[in-house]
Order: sequence, then C-alpha cells, then structure tokens
Amino acid sequence: MADRTALLERPQPPRPSGPGTLALPLGLLKTARPRQWVKNVLVVAAPAAAGELFSRHSLTQLPLVFALFTAAASAVYLINDARDADADRAHPTKCRRPVAAGQVPVAVAYAVGGLLAVLAPVAAAAFCTPLTAGLISAYVVMQLAYCVSLKHILVVDLAVVTTGFLMRAMIGGVALGIPLSRWFLITTGFGALFMVSAKRYSEAVQMSGSSEKLGATRALLTEYTTGYLRFVWQLAAGVAVLAYCLWAMESGGTADGGSLPWRQLSMAAFVLAVLRYAVFADRGTAGEPEDVVLRDRALAVIGLVWIAMYALAVADL
Repeated sequence: MADRTALLERPQPPRPSGPGTLALPLGLLKTARPRQWVKNVLVVAAPAAAGELFSRHSLTQLPLVFALFTAAASAVYLINDARDADADRAHPTKCRRPVAAGQVPVAVAYAVGGLLAVLAPVAAAAFCTPLTAGLISAYVVMQLAYCVSLKHILVVDLAVVTTGFLMRAMIGGVALGIPLSRWFLITTGFGALFMVSAKRYSEAVQMSGSSEKLGATRALLTEYTTGYLRFVWQLAAGVAVLAYCLWAMESGGTADGGSLPWRQLSMAAFVLAVLRYAVFADRGTAGEPEDVVLRDRALAVIGLVWIAMYALAVADL
C-alpha cells in the first residue's frame, strides 16, 4: 500500500502538448472577436459614396485601413476581457471567453492588446496620413475609456458606441483625403444610433422579467426603461431617413446625364431597409446588427437593391 502511495505521489511526466500548442493563439484570435470584424467594412462607406471605391489609391489604401482599424478594435477587446476577467468568470456565458476560462492569461491579453493599441496608430502614421493615425488613436482612447467608466453613464454609453460606428465610416474618406458630406455624417451617425439603441431595447425587452438577469447582461440596462429606448431608436430612425432623403435630393430630382435619377430612387430602398430593421427592433429581437442583416433574407435583398441603385447613381448610368 505504501509503495502504491509513493507511486501516486511521484511527479508525472508532462502530457504531450499536441493541439494544445495552438490553444493560446486560438484563444487570442477568439478574444479579438473575428465575427465583429465585419463592422469594419464600413471603412469603404465614404469612398463608395464619393464614387472612388475602385480607384488605384483606394484599392491599395482601404485594405490597409481595414486591417489597422481591425487591429485597434481587437486591442480594445483584449484589454476589456483582461480587465473584466474576474467578473466574466461569474457570468453564465461570458465565463467561456478565453481570458475568463484561463485559455489566455490575463497578462498576455494585456500585453498583446497594449501592443496592438500602440502599433495600429504608429502604422497608420507611417503608411497612411497623420489624420488617419489621429482618428485611430482617438478610437482606441475612447473605447478604452468606455470599458473603464463610460459604459456606466446613461446616454453617454449610447453616444460612444454610435461614435465608434461613425469613426469606421469616416476613416476611409479621411485616409483617402475625400471630403465628408454633412448629410453622409448625419445619416451614418443616426443610422448607427438607430441600430445601437434597437439592440439595447431588444436586450431590455428580453430581460424585462428579471432585473437580476438584466444587470448581469449589461448593468446599465437596469437604468434605462424600454419606453425610453424605444423613443431613442424611433427618433434616430426618423432623423436617419430624413437626412438620407435630403442627401439624395441635394443634386436635384432629375438624372444627371443618366437614364434615371438613381440616387433619388434609392430613397425607397433605404426607407424599406429601415422599416424592415424596425420590425426586429419592435419585436425585441434586434441583436447584433451584422446578425440581423445577414440572417434576414428580405433585408439582405433590400440592401443589395439599395447598393445597386446607389452604384448606378455614382456611375451616372
């Protein structure tokens, strides 16, 4: 019996690492939220609106800008998960995040996040324009401030998330030196606010029966009422539609050398898209914007029709 006990107490040889050697890189990649990278496609918004999406300069700069903004956003996710690791371990779903689960050490998440937060603006300054680097730096600082404190302040949390979307839409134009139309900024800003507040409203509706679950999902949701969040997304949708219509009509109601006034006709598709998205907001099922757009076939078709109409307007056909 003593021999058996001694055998059990003897240090065992380490198990072969095998696929485990990839655990840390895969954990870092998962923490960087690859599903969220689709939001960064907004960097093409300003060049596309200006009709300069396929110029040689755009084709070389936009992939770089996309990569740099993705690196900046990933830095924020890594630092956020490292900071919230203890709280996430007590959460029923966030406990599966790689940092909370121990797959990625907290120190490593901080180190990689900090490195990306520094390298993204530096690379932007070296390969793009100083204004692009400034915008990426502002994004990183704003998002880190959101993680630390701003997400706990009523209304400010909505404004910060909305501004993040707006920065994504602005940076492509900033990097290429394209002037940004006031109507473009208003439409994009309030369109983003519409989707952000609709998502918050849906979370509040789904958790309305339990204040404990509401606070666990997003602490600030306990401070908002569903009526207020409904007012916000309805107001934002109305302003976005009005701004887009004014933008579309800015050049007049007739075609500029084309067969049809495509820019003005695109208003119908834009309004239909907002109305379709509002269906999910009203039901309380508007989750992540990219999930809503990609999973609803009707909304995807309307979006493609709008893109086609706007492309025809830009091409002046």
